[in-house]
Amino acid sequence: MAVLNFLHVLRRPVGRRYFSNVGFVGLGNMGNYMATNLIKKGYKLTVYDVNKTAMKNLIEAGAIEAKSAAELSKNSQVVITMLPTNDHVWDSYTGKDGLLSTAKKDTLFIDSSTIDPSVSQKVSVETIKNGAKFIDGPVSGGVVGARDATLTFMVGGEKSEYERAKSLLEAMGSRVVHCGDVGMGQVAKLCNNMLLAISMIGVSEVVNLADRLGLDPKVMTSILNTSTGRCWSSEIYPPVPGIISTVPSSNDYQGGFMTSLMTKDLGLAQAAATRSNTPIPLGSLAHQIYRILMTHGLKDKDFSIVYKYLKQSNYNN
Repeated sequence: MAVLNFLHVLRRPVGRRYFSNVGFVGLGNMGNYMATNLIKKGYKLTVYDVNKTAMKNLIEAGAIEAKSAAELSKNSQVVITMLPTNDHVWDSYTGKDGLLSTAKKDTLFIDSSTIDPSVSQKVSVETIKNGAKFIDGPVSGGVVGARDATLTFMVGGEKSEYERAKSLLEAMGSRVVHCGDVGMGQVAKLCNNMLLAISMIGVSEVVNLADRLGLDPKVMTSILNTSTGRCWSSEIYPPVPGIISTVPSSNDYQGGFMTSLMTKDLGLAQAAATRSNTPIPLGSLAHQIYRILMTHGLKDKDFSIVYKYLKQSNYNN
């Protein structure tokens, strides 16, 4: 029996052996860390980004540079995309010299961007027309999770393709969840990000209120984190500078998850709520607040900048 068990282990596929050639498109704040972790785990990686500077550190770490999305796709068994918007994803897949223009049969495409579920479903249809496979796999955990390979992947697609991709995704994250058909990963992500925005605004409001009433923001945050108000936005990603040195609030809100992207995600959630006739009063208000931040020139700052904005606001003027 022990010999049989040993042979079973030998026959069991290892994630790295599923895919000898992995492609990664989109090397922003999140994608760069995710791609770096794949290299650390021993994957042979080809990378592409319209921003050539974004590829520099990965090429130095051993990645192969592709000249276009089409070139990358042609030489990859699996392709991960991590892009900002609906249009970026659609164009990267279906445009001239896009990923699908050179896709081989059974190539697996994994889109980890946060986009409208309906766009994921349309990309899947186009991918299938080309004989390839597609799953959506957006992530939660922010830049810290991408750096530390502790992301949660929310996967939509065929269960067999989820199983095929799972070991690869586990090289970049600590949890991989199958959510259902294509697009359901995006549904989970939009709902999660809407709650994240609401909680970040809530933490920022109460800490700012405590500060104006004379209580040290750091003390208030420590109380939240041992009380019923505790959440990810207070404990792991506090908006108050100086509490955790590695989060954006302690670096003048640089890096992290930009306000423009949070505003985009809240807009996607609003559109989905409208289509499904679902009331989201707090989600709608959060969207409006982040749109206000955009008009104040804060689009490139981390979304926790809402704390600084509230702190500097004076409703008496």
